[in-house]
Amino acid sequence: MTSTAQDESWRGKVGSLEQDELESFLSEGQLARLACLDENGWPYVVPLWHEWDGSGFWVIPRRKSAWAAHLKNDPRCALTVDEAGSLRKVIVQGEAELVEEPNVGGRWVEIAERMSLRYLGENGPKYLEPTLDKKRWLFFIRPNRLWSWQGVDWARRYKDQ
Repeated sequence: MTSTAQDESWRGKVGSLEQDELESFLSEGQLARLACLDENGWPYVVPLWHEWDGSGFWVIPRRKSAWAAHLKNDPRCALTVDEAGSLRKVIVQGEAELVEEPNVGGRWVEIAERMSLRYLGENGPKYLEPTLDKKRWLFFIRPNRLWSWQGVDWARRYKDQ
């Protein structure tokens, strides 16, 4: 029998996510946390749904969302997607591109439909459909830097201190 001190399996796979692991993780229904700067330069953080398309993140604020105005005024932002347990996480610094001003029936609808299914399962359309007459923005967050981590251990750069 292996002693607890020698059994390191509880740490999980440690290190950066491989590309296929990254794609799989970002396709799950994990909330993202978006950080942007408000009109006074203060950090503003909001949890939100997202859709990763392999090159960046789609986000869909409601018309009156404060963070939409913040992104429009200053596109610099950061985003994290993480989970408890396995400690998988993705961290992004990037810029938000305004794709659509608030509208009804824009390109955002198709993306929102996919998000509703991913986050709420078969009940997603029941949540989304009654609100399709509400105006929404569409932003694309293009990463300037993206890094990831999984497992329970310190990265090598921290151990060398």
